[in-house]
Amino acid sequence: MTTKGETAMAKTDYVIQPGKQELFIKRVFDAPRELVWKVFTDPKLVAQWFGPRKYKTTVEKMDARPGGLWRMIQRDENGSEFAFRGVHHDVVAPERIVATFEFEGVPGHVLLQTVTFEAQGEKTKMVEQLLYQSVADRDGMVGAGMQEGSDESMDQVAELLEQMKAGRA
Repeated sequence: MTTKGETAMAKTDYVIQPGKQELFIKRVFDAPRELVWKVFTDPKLVAQWFGPRKYKTTVEKMDARPGGLWRMIQRDENGSEFAFRGVHHDVVAPERIVATFEFEGVPGHVLLQTVTFEAQGEKTKMVEQLLYQSVADRDGMVGAGMQEGSDESMDQVAELLEQMKAGRA
């Protein structure tokens, strides 16, 4: 099944096929690839867009090189924390990032995330493949609201890119 994001700005497409361990997230950003790359790899910028707006994200580690660790913590207004971590396996600027992704609240359920950035003139096509350990893991993440959080994140990336292009970020 292919679904489209549903927020007001959403231009994010999802490919979620029944019985598959993977899903794809696709978005075209109105910004050059090098700028999109920076937004995805600069810890100060990642903290501005990662996750739903209701959370404040702190990037604790972001070593964007093969073998480099990353860890982020999201906090809600009540002070509850949700942490995510992983290891970068392949980083080819400004083309590709391959890393593991694990929600610390459900340890042992690690997915492999591959994000590619394709220049399309002054725009950039981002394709993210999330490969889960099982169909159940993938379906559990989708059922937990992953798509809504991803929509907000991708909208925030687009907003941040517009601010950067305008010299306001």
